[in-house]
Amino acid sequence: MTTQSNPSAAFITSKDSLDGAYPGLILAINARRMGMQSTIFYTFMGINVIRKGWVDHARFNPPGFMGAIPGMSAVATWMMKEKMEQAHIPALPDLQEMAALEGVKFVACQMTVDMMKLEPDDFIEGVAIKTADDFLKQAIESKILLYT
Repeated sequence: MTTQSNPSAAFITSKDSLDGAYPGLILAINARRMGMQSTIFYTFMGINVIRKGWVDHARFNPPGFMGAIPGMSAVATWMMKEKMEQAHIPALPDLQEMAALEGVKFVACQMTVDMMKLEPDDFIEGVAIKTADDFLKQAIESKILLYT
């Protein structure tokens, strides 16, 4: 349970793309820097973000018909990573490490873990596996709850 002097923030990530993974991490890190407890709940395809070895393979999928063109996702991913590097935005693996070091809690959705037949060893260090009910019990006390 949180108090006024110790507020918390919770974020839900359900996509494993670059534009799905970055917002939750950036917001969670900034919440920690503001002195808040911070948790990211990973569900459905977003769970891949916290799987061992996956984060290096995150892609950017252009919206609309551009995303349907063969090879466009690879080009768009390269372009997005170049833009992020030029803007001095950390690479996704680095941002994930920063979040862990800052004390952001990573939570995998139990239902998604079961559905995808994953094991605790499939995840990066420090990931807790919780039911949606358990996450909501914590989230209901949060000052901020965002679906990223």
